[in-house]
Order: sequence, then structure tokens, then C-alpha cells
Amino acid sequence: MLILALLLLLLLAASFGVYRFVLYSPLGAQNVPQHLPTGEQYDPKHDLMVSLIEELLALPHERVHITSRDGLKLAGDWYPGQPGRPVHICCHGYRGLGVRDFCGGAQSLLARGDGVLLIHERAQGDSQGHTMTFGIREREDVAQWAEYCAERFPGTPLFLHGISMGAATVLMTSALPLPAAVKGILADCPYDVPKDIIVLTAKKHAGPLAGLLWPFLTVGAFLFGNGLRFGNVCCHEAVKHANVPILIVHGEDDRFVPAYMSEPMAAANPILVTRVTFAGAGHGMSYLVDTPRYQAMTEDFLNACLR
Repeated sequence: MLILALLLLLLLAASFGVYRFVLYSPLGAQNVPQHLPTGEQYDPKHDLMVSLIEELLALPHERVHITSRDGLKLAGDWYPGQPGRPVHICCHGYRGLGVRDFCGGAQSLLARGDGVLLIHERAQGDSQGHTMTFGIREREDVAQWAEYCAERFPGTPLFLHGISMGAATVLMTSALPLPAAVKGILADCPYDVPKDIIVLTAKKHAGPLAGLLWPFLTVGAFLFGNGLRFGNVCCHEAVKHANVPILIVHGEDDRFVPAYMSEPMAAANPILVTRVTFAGAGHGMSYLVDTPRYQAMTEDFLNACLR
């Protein structure tokens, strides 16, 4: 019995450790807007990104809230546009912030006269919770944000935007019942299957042992993440049920979420999904690598959805 008890304690300890490393979202540097990734793909754009972040922070905005279906108070920053203009609901990435992940992109949308809602995803920013779920529960939150905007701005077209985990989230959201006001979805550098990106990233830290960590994560997610199950949730199955146009963007030199990970979504629904890649762009960097092309592509997509 003692040996079994020790083994059980070891299982629980290992499962909690893996859960905390992958899914737990502590307060700290990640919630500092100017806390940017480093490396050869990011350092040349560092000063530009800081400038864009500070510019966005200085613009007039309003803190808004909703309550998730599981009782979390979720926050968002509302940047108003002109009355009747489209509203863009923007979902940041893993351990990210909207003001950081959409710096530059948000300004481009605001320059159109559109409104922008930078949501704080559950367990991140100023939203409650402590478990990130790689889009599994966040997709329900995004659907609620869409409902909030449809009620607050009746008759106004809505668009869902996402970067990285946020991109996967909005693609997963495409399979849910959404307000008729939602006219399109834009996803920048999404992964397809949560397990695949988690294991791929784990290999960078644990090498060949990464695959062995997955069972501990599933146990830890369920025990410490309020019953979280990964199940079969993925983007390519979700977009099969989409009923609005989807634009997927991916940097060809993405070293975090490789570009091949967004190919299944384009293949799953070729009528509604358009996929565009940017040569030389790292993770989430397509906008900054070729801003004129990105802006023109976004403008064309939005206008086509509004016709």
C-alpha cells in the first residue's frame, strides 16, 4: 500500500508540474505590454513594436467585461470607431496581450473608422482564471464576446481576429452558433490540433521525452484545470462547419507554429477558407515584415465580406 501511495503521489506531482508549466498562466512579465520576444526574427523590430504598443495604449479606450459560462469575469479593451462601422474582436496568443499582439494591426483597423475590441483571454491579462486551454474553452468566450458586441452595436458587422493561440481559437469558434452580424474571420499563424503544438513545443525543452509528458498533462489538465479534457477539438474539423469567409495568414519562416500547421484548415473548406503566406516572416510577424501587403490583403478581405 505504501508503494502504491508513493506512486500515486509521484503521478500527482508530475501531473501538476507539467500542468503548471504548460497551462497555468501566472501574473508577471507576460502582462507587461512591452515584454516582447527576443531573437533574430524579433530584435530588428523591437523599437517599432514598442512604439506601436505605446501608441495604442495612448488611444482612448474603455474597459469592458463579460462573464464566461463557467463564471469567470473576462476583460476587454474597447477602442471605439465611427458609428455603424464594423467592429473587430481581436484574440491574442498564448501568454499574450491584445495591445502587444495587435500593435499596428489594431491601428490599421481604427484608421478605417472601425471599432476594435482587444479581449483579455481567460487566465491572461486582467481576465479571471488560471488555466489556458489552447482554444477549447476560449472559443466559448469568443462566441460570448460576439454576442456582447451584437447586442451593444445592433446592426453592426462583426469580424473575429486571432493571432497564434487566438487564431486557433477563432477558427474553433467558427463551428459554434454565432450572431448573424459576424461576417468573417481572420486567423494569423494558427495551429490545428492543440496536442500537436504542445508536443512540438515541448520537444524544444524536453527533447525525445516530450511525448512521454502528454499523459501527465492530460491528467493534470483534468485534475487541476477544472475538468479540462482536450478531446478531439481541432481547427480543421471546426472550419468544415463555418458559414462565413475565413482568411488564414502564416509566415513561411514561423519557428514556433510552423506554416504547415495551417494547411489542413485551408484544405478542409476550400470554398470559404483562403490561406496566404508571407515569405521570411516569423511567428506573428507577417504584418511587420510586409505591412503594405498585409494591409491591402486585409482591406480586400473585409470589403469582400461586406458586399
